[in-house]
Amino acid sequence: LEQSYNNVELLGEIGRKITASLSVETIISTVYDNVNALMDAAVFGIGIYHAETKTIDFPATYENGEALAAYSNSVHDQNRFPGLCFVSEKEIVMGDLSMDYTHYLQELPAPMAGDQPVSLIYLPLKVKEKMLGVLTVQSFKKDAFSDYQLYMLRNIAVYAAIALENAESFKKLNITLDSLQNTQKLLIQSEKMASLGELAAGIAHEIQNPLNFVNNFSELSKELIDEMKAALENGNGEEVKIIANDIIQNLQKIHHHGKRADAIVKGMLQHSRVNGTQKEPTDINSLADEYLRLAYHGLRAKDKTFNATLETNFDKTIGQVGVIPQDIGRVLLNLITNAFYAVSQKQKSLGNGYQPTIWLTTEKQNGTISIYVKD
Repeated sequence: LEQSYNNVELLGEIGRKITASLSVETIISTVYDNVNALMDAAVFGIGIYHAETKTIDFPATYENGEALAAYSNSVHDQNRFPGLCFVSEKEIVMGDLSMDYTHYLQELPAPMAGDQPVSLIYLPLKVKEKMLGVLTVQSFKKDAFSDYQLYMLRNIAVYAAIALENAESFKKLNITLDSLQNTQKLLIQSEKMASLGELAAGIAHEIQNPLNFVNNFSELSKELIDEMKAALENGNGEEVKIIANDIIQNLQKIHHHGKRADAIVKGMLQHSRVNGTQKEPTDINSLADEYLRLAYHGLRAKDKTFNATLETNFDKTIGQVGVIPQDIGRVLLNLITNAFYAVSQKQKSLGNGYQPTIWLTTEKQNGTISIYVKD
């Protein structure tokens, strides 16, 4: 009775160690360590079944404590013990391989790796009705395994099968999780591109304004250069200086409006970025104003009859704030677009007596920044 109790305690401890890991490599190593402590496990291996290839793969087999090269057996190869044990779902136990192999095979095959054993055991690794693989322990001694050791090995095989099933389930769960995360990224990107499409007309309008300024000041500068040439020919130095100063001012304005167009393009590229995890100093007031006008002109491009009053009240003490601008911009865009949609629908129902108005306010108070959208 005491021996039975000790066996239960020992198996329970072994089982806890084996099932504690979700790594196949760690499971095999843990099983080997415990089996090797109980019996002469001169050769030890766990073969894992792969349904796609119909093979039993041995990722780690040990002979005299040294790891052998990985190898595989086809489950259809019935002249090898791994396939025979797996297909029959029955254990194979031999105390003298040279004499006993005829009970199972017509001829004795050479080992896939290592030397030919004398005694061997193959046990099926099975959970409920699912076959996961096989476990083998082999010795170079005759009749190396006792009934007690076989009993302990059968129980260890049960724990090993449970651990391998847990590892397989965990792997599938991670694959599913990765797939869901990739799908989520694609959905987020699709949403970004859809909202960018909605803003296309607004972007075109916003870029057109600085481009008009660039074109106008370029034309004006060209005319001034012609006037400067005439002044030079006439030797009028004072007139040349005045014209030169005018050209410099025009170039400064061209540069300013060019930077404005550049900022709009960069903002939209940032909005469409797949990954945005890096915080950067951002002018919240400018960002909010940017998306307010883009959303407005985007709606105006769809409905030329729509007009709204835009009221802004920006807290100038906010300054630069470390945020992910495309994330904040996406939230603002959704809020502002919803507000424009609401006042547009209300105008259609109430008629010309109703004046659509959107209020956009930023506020810094007690270290917290708030953005309000009101319609």
